[in-house]
Amino acid sequence: MTITQLYYVLAVAENQNFTKAAEKCFVTQPTLSMQIQKLEDELDVQIFDRSKKPIELTDVGKKIVNQARNIVNESYRIQDIVDQQKGFIGGEFKLGIIPTVMPTLLPMFLKTFIKKHPKVKLKIEELTTEEIIARIKEGHLDAAIAATPLEDESIKERVLYFEPFVSYIPKGHRLYTNKKINVDDLDVDDMLLLEDGHCFRDGVLNICKVFKNHLDDKFQLESGSIETLVKLSNEGLGMTLLPYLHTLDINDEEKENLHYFNDPAPAREVSIIYHKSELKMQIIESLQDVISGIIRGAIAFQDVKIISPLPTK
Repeated sequence: MTITQLYYVLAVAENQNFTKAAEKCFVTQPTLSMQIQKLEDELDVQIFDRSKKPIELTDVGKKIVNQARNIVNESYRIQDIVDQQKGFIGGEFKLGIIPTVMPTLLPMFLKTFIKKHPKVKLKIEELTTEEIIARIKEGHLDAAIAATPLEDESIKERVLYFEPFVSYIPKGHRLYTNKKINVDDLDVDDMLLLEDGHCFRDGVLNICKVFKNHLDDKFQLESGSIETLVKLSNEGLGMTLLPYLHTLDINDEEKENLHYFNDPAPAREVSIIYHKSELKMQIIESLQDVISGIIRGAIAFQDVKIISPLPTK
Protein backbone atom coordinates (compact mmCIF):
# COMPACT_ATOMS: atom_id res chain seq x y z
CA MET A 1 0.00 0.00 0.00
CA THR A 2 1.34 3.42 -0.97
CA ILE A 3 0.29 7.03 -0.50
CA THR A 4 0.04 7.32 -4.28
CA GLN A 5 -2.44 4.44 -4.44
CA LEU A 6 -4.59 6.05 -1.75
CA TYR A 7 -4.40 9.37 -3.61
CA TYR A 8 -5.69 7.66 -6.76
CA VAL A 9 -8.52 6.05 -4.79
CA LEU A 10 -9.60 9.45 -3.50
CA ALA A 11 -9.52 10.87 -7.02
CA VAL A 12 -11.79 8.13 -8.38
CA ALA A 13 -14.14 8.44 -5.39
CA GLU A 14 -14.46 12.17 -6.04
CA ASN A 15 -14.89 12.01 -9.84
CA GLN A 16 -16.74 8.67 -10.00
CA ASN A 17 -14.84 8.00 -13.20
CA PHE A 18 -11.39 6.48 -13.82
CA THR A 19 -10.61 8.60 -16.87
CA LYS A 20 -11.46 11.90 -15.17
CA ALA A 21 -9.54 10.84 -12.05
CA ALA A 22 -6.46 10.04 -14.15
CA GLU A 23 -6.62 13.47 -15.77
CA LYS A 24 -6.80 15.14 -12.35
CA CYS A 25 -3.80 13.09 -11.18
CA PHE A 26 -1.82 13.76 -14.40
CA VAL A 27 -1.32 10.05 -15.13
CA THR A 28 -2.67 7.72 -17.79
CA GLN A 29 -5.91 5.90 -17.11
CA PRO A 30 -4.28 2.42 -17.36
CA THR A 31 -1.64 3.45 -14.78
CA LEU A 32 -4.24 4.68 -12.32
CA SER A 33 -6.47 1.63 -12.83
CA MET A 34 -3.55 -0.76 -12.38
CA GLN A 35 -2.48 0.85 -9.09
CA ILE A 36 -6.00 0.73 -7.67
CA GLN A 37 -6.36 -2.89 -8.76
CA LYS A 38 -3.08 -3.71 -6.99
CA LEU A 39 -4.40 -2.12 -3.81
CA GLU A 40 -7.66 -4.05 -4.04
CA ASP A 41 -5.73 -7.30 -4.59
CA GLU A 42 -3.49 -6.56 -1.61
CA LEU A 43 -6.47 -5.83 0.65
CA ASP A 44 -8.54 -8.62 -0.90
CA VAL A 45 -11.59 -6.35 -1.18
CA GLN A 46 -13.38 -4.43 -3.90
CA ILE A 47 -13.23 -0.69 -3.27
CA PHE A 48 -15.32 0.34 -6.27
CA ASP A 49 -18.41 -1.17 -7.84
CA ARG A 50 -17.43 -0.83 -11.50
CA SER A 51 -20.78 -2.17 -12.73
CA LYS A 52 -22.50 1.05 -11.68
CA LYS A 53 -22.58 4.15 -13.86
CA PRO A 54 -21.23 6.39 -12.50
CA ILE A 55 -18.84 4.26 -10.47
CA GLU A 56 -19.83 3.86 -6.82
CA LEU A 57 -17.96 2.94 -3.65
CA THR A 58 -18.72 -0.38 -2.03
CA ASP A 59 -19.62 -0.39 1.66
CA VAL A 60 -16.06 -1.26 2.65
CA GLY A 61 -14.82 1.18 0.01
CA LYS A 62 -16.55 4.06 1.82
CA LYS A 63 -14.68 3.19 5.01
CA ILE A 64 -11.40 2.88 3.13
CA VAL A 65 -11.88 6.28 1.49
CA ASN A 66 -12.52 7.96 4.86
CA GLN A 67 -9.32 6.49 6.25
CA ALA A 68 -7.38 7.19 3.06
CA ARG A 69 -8.34 10.85 3.27
CA ASN A 70 -6.90 11.03 6.79
CA ILE A 71 -3.68 9.30 5.74
CA VAL A 72 -3.15 11.47 2.65
CA ASN A 73 -3.82 14.65 4.62
CA GLU A 74 -1.39 13.57 7.32
CA SER A 75 1.24 12.82 4.68
CA TYR A 76 1.07 16.46 3.63
CA ARG A 77 1.92 17.41 7.21
CA ILE A 78 5.53 16.27 6.76
CA GLN A 79 6.21 18.90 4.10
CA ASP A 80 4.19 21.36 6.16
CA ILE A 81 6.42 20.76 9.18
CA VAL A 82 9.52 21.35 7.05
CA ASP A 83 8.06 24.56 5.58
CA GLN A 84 7.21 25.89 9.04
CA GLN A 85 10.65 25.00 10.37
CA LYS A 86 12.25 26.92 7.51
CA GLY A 87 9.83 29.81 7.92
CA PHE A 88 8.72 29.32 4.31
CA ILE A 89 5.44 30.96 3.35
CA GLY A 90 4.64 29.89 -0.18
CA GLY A 91 3.11 27.31 -2.48
CA GLU A 92 -0.46 26.81 -3.58
CA PHE A 93 -3.19 27.80 -1.14
CA LYS A 94 -6.86 27.13 -1.88
CA LEU A 95 -9.20 29.64 -0.25
CA GLY A 96 -12.99 29.70 -0.30
CA ILE A 97 -15.05 32.83 0.44
CA ILE A 98 -18.81 33.12 0.89
CA PRO A 99 -20.69 35.33 -1.64
CA THR A 100 -21.69 38.06 0.83
CA VAL A 101 -18.06 38.59 1.87
CA MET A 102 -16.17 38.08 -1.40
CA PRO A 103 -17.00 41.36 -3.25
CA THR A 104 -16.22 43.64 -0.32
CA LEU A 105 -13.40 41.99 1.63
CA LEU A 106 -11.34 40.46 -1.21
CA PRO A 107 -10.40 43.76 -2.91
CA MET A 108 -9.38 45.12 0.49
CA PHE A 109 -6.74 42.51 1.31
CA LEU A 110 -5.74 40.67 -1.89
CA LYS A 111 -3.19 43.14 -3.27
CA THR A 112 -1.61 43.65 0.16
CA PHE A 113 -1.32 39.93 0.82
CA ILE A 114 0.18 39.14 -2.61
CA LYS A 115 2.72 41.91 -2.20
CA LYS A 116 3.68 40.71 1.28
CA HIS A 117 3.80 37.01 0.35
CA PRO A 118 4.69 36.77 -3.36
CA LYS A 119 5.57 33.06 -3.11
CA VAL A 120 2.01 32.10 -2.16
CA LYS A 121 -0.16 31.11 -5.12
CA LEU A 122 -3.73 31.84 -4.02
CA LYS A 123 -6.56 29.93 -5.69
CA ILE A 124 -9.80 31.62 -4.60
CA GLU A 125 -13.34 30.35 -5.11
CA GLU A 126 -16.69 31.90 -4.22
CA LEU A 127 -18.67 29.17 -2.48
CA THR A 128 -21.65 28.77 -0.17
CA THR A 129 -21.03 27.82 3.43
CA GLU A 130 -22.28 24.29 2.78
CA GLU A 131 -19.88 23.86 -0.14
CA ILE A 132 -17.01 25.28 1.91
CA ILE A 133 -17.54 22.85 4.79
CA ALA A 134 -17.65 19.87 2.43
CA ARG A 135 -14.51 20.92 0.55
CA ILE A 136 -12.52 21.58 3.71
CA LYS A 137 -13.42 18.12 5.01
CA GLU A 138 -12.49 16.53 1.68
CA GLY A 139 -9.15 18.34 1.59
CA HIS A 140 -10.04 20.46 -1.46
CA LEU A 141 -9.76 23.77 0.43
CA ASP A 142 -6.96 24.86 2.75
CA ALA A 143 -9.10 27.50 4.44
CA ALA A 144 -12.11 29.74 3.93
CA ILE A 145 -13.66 32.99 5.06
CA ALA A 146 -17.23 32.55 6.27
CA ALA A 147 -19.82 33.67 8.76
CA THR A 148 -19.48 31.78 12.03
CA PRO A 149 -19.92 30.01 14.39
CA LEU A 150 -20.39 26.79 12.42
CA GLU A 151 -20.33 24.41 15.39
CA ASP A 152 -18.51 21.68 13.44
CA GLU A 153 -15.99 19.67 15.43
CA SER A 154 -13.79 18.98 12.40
CA ILE A 155 -13.34 22.69 11.59
CA LYS A 156 -11.49 25.35 13.56
CA GLU A 157 -12.40 29.04 13.48
CA ARG A 158 -10.44 32.26 14.05
CA VAL A 159 -12.59 35.37 14.25
CA LEU A 160 -11.49 38.17 11.92
CA TYR A 161 -14.12 40.80 12.76
CA PHE A 162 -17.74 41.43 13.73
CA GLU A 163 -19.66 43.23 10.99
CA PRO A 164 -22.84 45.13 11.92
CA PHE A 165 -26.02 44.96 9.86
CA VAL A 166 -27.32 48.21 8.36
CA SER A 167 -30.92 48.71 7.23
CA TYR A 168 -31.53 49.87 3.67
CA ILE A 169 -34.93 51.62 3.74
CA PRO A 170 -36.27 53.42 0.65
CA LYS A 171 -38.36 56.58 0.69
CA GLY A 172 -42.00 55.90 1.37
CA HIS A 173 -41.29 52.96 3.66
CA ARG A 174 -42.87 53.13 7.13
CA LEU A 175 -39.40 53.27 8.78
CA TYR A 176 -37.77 55.79 6.44
CA THR A 177 -38.25 58.78 8.74
CA ASN A 178 -36.67 56.97 11.70
CA LYS A 179 -33.15 58.29 12.23
CA LYS A 180 -32.15 54.99 13.84
CA ILE A 181 -34.09 51.80 14.24
CA ASN A 182 -34.41 48.89 16.65
CA VAL A 183 -34.55 45.19 15.87
CA ASP A 184 -38.14 45.18 17.12
CA ASP A 185 -39.06 47.60 14.32
CA LEU A 186 -38.37 44.98 11.66
CA ASP A 187 -41.23 43.17 9.99
CA VAL A 188 -40.30 40.10 7.97
CA ASP A 189 -43.34 40.65 5.72
CA ASP A 190 -41.78 43.67 3.97
CA MET A 191 -38.15 42.52 3.84
CA LEU A 192 -36.20 41.40 0.79
CA LEU A 193 -33.82 38.51 1.43
CA LEU A 194 -31.22 36.46 -0.34
CA GLU A 195 -32.38 33.13 -1.68
CA ASP A 196 -31.99 29.93 0.32
CA GLY A 197 -28.43 28.68 0.70
CA HIS A 198 -26.93 31.99 1.84
CA CYS A 199 -25.85 32.15 5.47
CA PHE A 200 -26.53 35.91 5.42
CA ARG A 201 -30.22 35.14 4.89
CA ASP A 202 -30.14 32.93 7.98
CA GLY A 203 -28.55 35.73 9.95
CA VAL A 204 -31.30 38.15 8.97
CA LEU A 205 -33.97 35.62 9.90
CA ASN A 206 -32.35 35.15 13.29
CA ILE A 207 -32.44 38.90 13.84
CA CYS A 208 -36.14 38.94 13.06
CA LYS A 209 -36.66 36.04 15.47
CA VAL A 210 -38.87 34.18 13.04
CA PHE A 211 -38.72 30.48 12.29
CA LYS A 212 -37.81 29.53 8.73
CA ASN A 213 -40.73 27.16 8.24
CA HIS A 214 -43.07 30.07 8.95
CA LEU A 215 -41.53 32.24 6.25
CA ASP A 216 -42.03 30.30 3.06
CA ASP A 217 -45.54 31.65 2.49
CA LYS A 218 -44.55 35.22 3.31
CA PHE A 219 -41.55 35.96 1.09
CA GLN A 220 -42.51 36.87 -2.43
CA LEU A 221 -39.16 38.30 -3.50
CA GLU A 222 -35.79 36.66 -3.00
CA SER A 223 -32.54 37.27 -4.84
CA GLY A 224 -29.10 35.76 -5.28
CA SER A 225 -27.19 39.02 -4.79
CA ILE A 226 -27.18 41.92 -2.36
CA GLU A 227 -26.91 44.40 -5.26
CA THR A 228 -30.20 43.11 -6.66
CA LEU A 229 -31.86 43.49 -3.27
CA VAL A 230 -30.83 47.16 -3.20
CA LYS A 231 -32.26 47.72 -6.69
CA LEU A 232 -35.53 46.02 -5.77
CA SER A 233 -35.70 48.12 -2.63
CA ASN A 234 -35.20 51.28 -4.69
CA GLU A 235 -38.27 50.26 -6.69
CA GLY A 236 -40.32 50.40 -3.48
CA LEU A 237 -40.67 46.63 -3.11
CA GLY A 238 -39.47 46.51 0.48
CA MET A 239 -36.48 47.13 2.74
CA THR A 240 -33.44 44.94 3.21
CA LEU A 241 -30.44 44.54 5.52
CA LEU A 242 -26.84 44.95 4.35
CA PRO A 243 -23.52 43.92 5.87
CA TYR A 244 -21.70 47.14 6.78
CA LEU A 245 -18.85 46.73 4.27
CA HIS A 246 -21.39 46.65 1.43
CA THR A 247 -22.56 50.13 2.41
CA LEU A 248 -19.13 51.60 1.61
CA ASP A 249 -19.74 51.21 -2.15
CA ILE A 250 -23.23 52.72 -2.19
CA ASN A 251 -23.55 56.02 -4.06
CA ASP A 252 -24.35 59.28 -2.28
CA GLU A 253 -28.01 59.28 -3.29
CA GLU A 254 -28.54 55.75 -1.98
CA LYS A 255 -26.69 56.52 1.26
CA GLU A 256 -29.78 58.51 2.29
CA ASN A 257 -31.58 55.17 2.53
CA LEU A 258 -29.13 53.74 5.08
CA HIS A 259 -30.48 53.54 8.61
CA TYR A 260 -28.29 52.31 11.44
CA PHE A 261 -29.45 50.32 14.44
CA ASN A 262 -29.44 51.67 17.96
CA ASP A 263 -26.76 50.11 20.13
CA PRO A 264 -26.16 47.28 20.51
CA ALA A 265 -26.40 46.82 16.76
CA PRO A 266 -26.91 43.27 15.45
CA ALA A 267 -23.78 41.96 13.73
CA ARG A 268 -22.36 38.88 12.08
CA GLU A 269 -19.13 37.15 13.02
CA VAL A 270 -16.72 36.63 10.10
CA SER A 271 -13.89 34.14 10.56
CA ILE A 272 -11.14 32.33 8.74
CA ILE A 273 -11.89 28.62 9.07
CA TYR A 274 -9.76 25.54 8.40
CA HIS A 275 -9.52 21.81 9.10
CA LYS A 276 -8.58 20.67 12.59
CA SER A 277 -5.46 19.03 11.10
CA GLU A 278 -4.06 22.61 10.95
CA LEU A 279 -2.10 22.25 7.72
CA LYS A 280 -0.45 25.36 6.21
CA MET A 281 -0.93 27.30 9.43
CA GLN A 282 1.80 29.78 8.53
CA ILE A 283 -0.28 30.94 5.54
CA ILE A 284 -3.53 30.93 7.51
CA GLU A 285 -1.96 33.09 10.22
CA SER A 286 -0.53 35.45 7.61
CA LEU A 287 -3.97 35.87 6.02
CA GLN A 288 -5.46 36.51 9.43
CA ASP A 289 -2.84 39.15 10.27
CA VAL A 290 -3.26 40.98 6.94
CA ILE A 291 -7.07 40.99 7.02
CA SER A 292 -7.32 41.95 10.69
CA GLY A 293 -4.81 44.75 10.17
CA ILE A 294 -6.75 46.17 7.24
CA ILE A 295 -10.08 45.99 9.08
CA ARG A 296 -8.60 47.76 12.10
CA GLY A 297 -6.65 50.43 10.28
CA ALA A 298 -7.83 51.01 6.72
CA ILE A 299 -11.49 51.96 7.21
CA ALA A 300 -12.72 55.23 8.67
CA PHE A 301 -15.73 54.30 10.76
CA GLN A 302 -18.32 56.87 11.61
CA ASP A 303 -21.68 55.93 13.09
CA VAL A 304 -20.90 52.24 13.19
CA LYS A 305 -18.02 50.16 14.42
CA ILE A 306 -16.58 46.94 13.14
CA ILE A 307 -14.95 45.22 16.08
CA SER A 308 -11.65 43.54 15.23
CA PRO A 309 -10.56 40.93 17.78
CA LEU A 310 -6.89 40.39 18.51
CA PRO A 311 -5.37 37.47 16.59
CA THR A 312 -5.83 34.15 18.39
CA LYS A 313 -2.71 32.07 18.35
